Amino acid sequence: MLHARTWWLDKPVLRDVDMMQAKIHGEDVVAQLMGVADRNAAEALKGATVQVRRSHFPVLSDDEFYWIDLIGLEVENLQGEPLGKVADLMDNGAHPILKVTAASAAEGEKPKEWLIPFVEQFVKTVDQAGKKITVDWGLDF
Repeated sequence: MLHARTWWLDKPVLRDVDMMQAKIHGEDVVAQLMGVADRNAAEALKGATVQVRRSHFPVLSDDEFYWIDLIGLEVENLQGEPLGKVADLMDNGAHPILKVTAASAAEGEKPKEWLIPFVEQFVKTVDQAGKKITVDWGLDF
């Protein structure tokens, strides 16, 4: 994101802006944007969602994944039992966590969910072409 020259911001409406410079500041990104002339205009953009064209994403190594590419993949365990699909990912500071939601539930019940650490100990294979993740995780966890 810091290297993409054009960003799309969702405040006040979705629009594209030219990024002049950006840097990480703690857990935030601080950026200078074309057309944002003063502090008040910059403050109005605080908390905006930034979107970047996929063509601006850095190339990843074979064992790295963009979260957006994992969402929706089927998840099964080493025994071939389906757990569900990746509904979301979150970061706990140490590593990402897969939020896997079961495909079915009894009527009126919330589908079962698993929070699986995205680490080699539990995530054995990620087959993006086959749209499947294999994990060492029991159905009863």
